[in-house]
Amino acid sequence: MIPHEKLAKVLQRFDAVQAEMNADVSPDRFVALSKEFAELQPVAEAARGLDEARRAEAEAKEMLADPEMAEMAREELDALSETLPKLEQEMQILLLPKDAADDLNVILEVRAGTGGDEAALFAGNLYRMYERYAQLQGWKVEPVSVSAGDVGGFKEITASISGKGVFAKLKFESGVHRVQRVPTTESGGRIHTSAATVAVLPEPEEVDIEIEDKDIRIDVFRASGAGGQHVNTTDSAVRITHLPTGLVVQQQDEKSQHKNKAKALKILRARLYDVERERAAKERADDRKGQVGSGDRSERIRTYNFPQGRVTDHRINLTLHKLDKIIEGDGVAELIDALIAEDQAARLAALGEESAA
Repeated sequence: MIPHEKLAKVLQRFDAVQAEMNADVSPDRFVALSKEFAELQPVAEAARGLDEARRAEAEAKEMLADPEMAEMAREELDALSETLPKLEQEMQILLLPKDAADDLNVILEVRAGTGGDEAALFAGNLYRMYERYAQLQGWKVEPVSVSAGDVGGFKEITASISGKGVFAKLKFESGVHRVQRVPTTESGGRIHTSAATVAVLPEPEEVDIEIEDKDIRIDVFRASGAGGQHVNTTDSAVRITHLPTGLVVQQQDEKSQHKNKAKALKILRARLYDVERERAAKERADDRKGQVGSGDRSERIRTYNFPQGRVTDHRINLTLHKLDKIIEGDGVAELIDALIAEDQAARLAALGEESAA
């Protein structure tokens, strides 16, 4: 049970933020307060709801002593016996330590793995699945770098996805996605297995990851396309090497060298931020207990079996027999929501173990 003092503290801070926003503050301070207000508002609303339910329970218990009010009090208590545990759990989830990256936009990378042309086609399926899911969430998707497959799909595609809570919802999608299906080119009807790798990188603000000029080497060269097509006549392609880590980002989709450099820096910043997050997570080994999967991009996380029309997420042992809806993007929310719920349950359990210790 969440202590009353903890609820009061949340409401006190929310009221203080609201009062300061109505005062005469600097534009920068107002922006910071607005962000905190948006984060606190659902927590404060839940705290008020829980506080009111607890008060109603206390009043109903007092009413039991009055013979004329006892029946009404029992009905009230029966209703609250269902409502209160739900409100308590909702509040516990809202009070869980928040991942600092949850509100960030993301860089989504989808790469064809083993399986040749079929893997590239599958990478195309996955990208369109996320594109549709993002559309349903009201997010904005912008392709950053595209390498098309020989017969369709993508050898590799990178996109920027922006909107509210993007990383919070997509962060469990990183890993190896496996597909089992009969390729259209397969005359014998044999099922082939191929794979694609998905990486979801939180996109930090420039102030979060500062890249110094002395730490990077920038090479420019002439962009080229498959079969000599789309060859630029100027050195517009950009390759940025981050010297301390050895990370290399190459960008040639834009005709402008300036635009290619800006996109490459954006991706480099996201990769550096991801490296730092991974390092911090390894140092806090306990954190892994409260996460779904390890976050390792070499981990096989999901199988899409077309002949059986099913999708299985191996981390939470969930199988859904609605592959068509999922791969089209309309049904993937059920998988994502289940992963988030499992993560919350694991973190609540870990928190309970810590409290009991």
